[in-house]
Amino acid sequence: MFNQCHLRVIRISFFCIWFAAVKLVAADPLLVGVWKTIDDRTHTARGTVQLYEQNGAIFGRIATVVDPKDSAEVCRLCEGDRRNKPVVGLIFLRNMKKQGSEYGGGDILDPDTGRVYRCKINLQDGGKKLVVRGYIGFSLLGRSQVWIREQ
Repeated sequence: MFNQCHLRVIRISFFCIWFAAVKLVAADPLLVGVWKTIDDRTHTARGTVQLYEQNGAIFGRIATVVDPKDSAEVCRLCEGDRRNKPVVGLIFLRNMKKQGSEYGGGDILDPDTGRVYRCKINLQDGGKKLVVRGYIGFSLLGRSQVWIREQ
C-alpha cells in the first residue's frame, strides 16, 4: 500500500507542518528588545524597558529610568513577590501571548500605584512603535502608551 517513498513524504510533510506551527506560537522577534517608554499623560520619556520571551510568553522588565531619583525607588504599593522590590529591574509585564495580530492574556503593573491591569500589545510602524494598553474589564476602559524601539 505505502512504500518507503510515500512514508518519507508523509514524514517530511508532518515535520513541515509541525515547524510552521512552532513558528506561529513563537514570539515575534520584532517585539523582543529594548523600548523607550513615553508617559501617556505628560508625553515625556520615563525610561526604557526590556521585553523578552520566556516559555513562549512575553515578559517585560524596567531597564532604566530617566529621573535619577526614581532609580533608588522601590515598589512600596506593589503586592506579592514584587512588594518593596527595586523599580529598576522589576518585572512589570507578564505572560503576554500572541492572539492574532496582537499580544494579550497577560498583565501589566503600574509601579506608581501598585495596580495590576489586563494588557494588550500591538506592534505598529513596521516594528518601530509599540502600543501598550492597560485596562480593567474591557479594553475600552483603560489607557494606552506608545513605546519607541531603542534596540
